[in-house]
Amino acid sequence: MSAPPPPEPIPGARLLFSLDPAVSHLNHGAFGAVPIGVQRAQQRLRDEMEANPLRFFSRGLADRVAHARRHLATFLDADPEGTALVGNTTTGVAVVLQSLGLRPGDEVVSTDHGYGAVALSIARECRRAGATSRVLSVPLTAPDAEVVRILRAGLRPGRTRLLVVDQVSSPTARLLPVAAITAAAREHGVPVLVDAAHVPGMLPVSVRDVAADFWVGNLHKWAYAPRGTAVLVVAGPWRERTEPLVVSWEQESGFPARLEWQATLDYTSWLAAPVGLFTLRNLGVQRVRAHNTALAAYGQRVVGDALGVAPTALPDPGGPGVAMRVVPLPDGLATTVDAARALRNRIADRLATEVSVSAWNGRGWLRLCGQVYNTPAEYERLAAHLPALLAQR
Repeated sequence: MSAPPPPEPIPGARLLFSLDPAVSHLNHGAFGAVPIGVQRAQQRLRDEMEANPLRFFSRGLADRVAHARRHLATFLDADPEGTALVGNTTTGVAVVLQSLGLRPGDEVVSTDHGYGAVALSIARECRRAGATSRVLSVPLTAPDAEVVRILRAGLRPGRTRLLVVDQVSSPTARLLPVAAITAAAREHGVPVLVDAAHVPGMLPVSVRDVAADFWVGNLHKWAYAPRGTAVLVVAGPWRERTEPLVVSWEQESGFPARLEWQATLDYTSWLAAPVGLFTLRNLGVQRVRAHNTALAAYGQRVVGDALGVAPTALPDPGGPGVAMRVVPLPDGLATTVDAARALRNRIADRLATEVSVSAWNGRGWLRLCGQVYNTPAEYERLAAHLPALLAQR
């Protein structure tokens, strides 16, 4: 069975980015790519800051940050007063973990689809507090109802202080039913932190409807914001208990200002973030999402075919709209973090192609992303050369 046809390109989209044309950038989900117009908007803000730093930081900056926050929160259908701008998703996760007040005997539960840095953050906070980190195994192709059942069964009311779950997982590109998971956890009185690092811009989302206690997502991946732009959305009962990692001058102002004001932080990424949303809207939000989803599916299929992976063995992300797909690598390849990193670098150096390679559940996985600057030919070229490279063990 042949691969599905690739989507039609969006005219002029590639010209919006300053990416090296000699490299195929098929890993947008890692660090994103900032459009040229957004880069210039941020540079103008930096020029303003450097022209008079005292004026920039001391006259109206908090109001400008709040305005940007309201714009971003509205895009995500989140309560602006319950939303704080933070540097990235892992920062938001660390804020939540350190605000919980974990004690000996408590536990934090997560899944085996979680992001590695988040797992390290959970482990560190549990170690400090004498609490326990417990990881639940969720099969890659489990139906949504089965995912909810596994997580509900894994909670221990009175002991589980937090459930951490990905909305779109980084190593497996799996979309998880976070609204249903949150509802199930609430039945047991367990708060939920949703790691939505890949959601803003990629998927239509109503953070209000997810109704998690904590929801954190990056805008510098799929929403074209400058790097260092993320939102932490906190439910009402938790806001006054949520403390910044570093205390600064807005500490007594409460949430969200106490999280956002971090002295001489470079706030220009946050102030320029709405320009990223303007770029996305100019291209057409639905058009971009449909294009990226179809292109990732096409790339998965042509690379999977080249590696001899049956179409039925190519994981579906579990829902529409996910612009990342994974391909299982041959047995014995990239089964450790170090081996995965080494293979990713080999592909970059020898094939001039940037991809993600992860070790998950005892196997190596290649993750491909679709973005408006990509073309079908880039995936086809990777498919043509990857088998020979993998054969050189």
